[in-house]
Amino acid sequence: MKFARRSKTKEGVNLTPLIDVVFLLLIFFMVTTTFKTESELSVDLPQASNEAERAEADIRVVVQATGLITVNGIALPNSDSATLIRGLRETGLTGPQITVAIEADKMATHQMVVTVLDAVGKSGYSRVHLATSQESE
Repeated sequence: MKFARRSKTKEGVNLTPLIDVVFLLLIFFMVTTTFKTESELSVDLPQASNEAERAEADIRVVVQATGLITVNGIALPNSDSATLIRGLRETGLTGPQITVAIEADKMATHQMVVTVLDAVGKSGYSRVHLATSQESE
């Protein structure tokens, strides 16, 4: 009686599925990571006794002491309300869950900050916070 010979196969672990899983995890963590955004403009924030935790903001509006306003790093040509509303809409972010951070220099006029707050409200954003720095003791 003649038996068929079995072919000799190498025994071992197939690494291909493991490598696929590692690459999928790498892609997942790269996509879900939040990167810290820092402002390139020099803004001297007003001080408060209790600094609130710096919330992650979707839109950052920076008001400099000179009156220059930037929205997410893009400088606006002037500081009127209509231009600011247009700049906020050009970010493409809408909805009640969008957070707007206003970073106003402590030497900026109160009128500029009120204009920004008014434009943010007219644009439909309700989650707004004003950035401050902690008072040095």
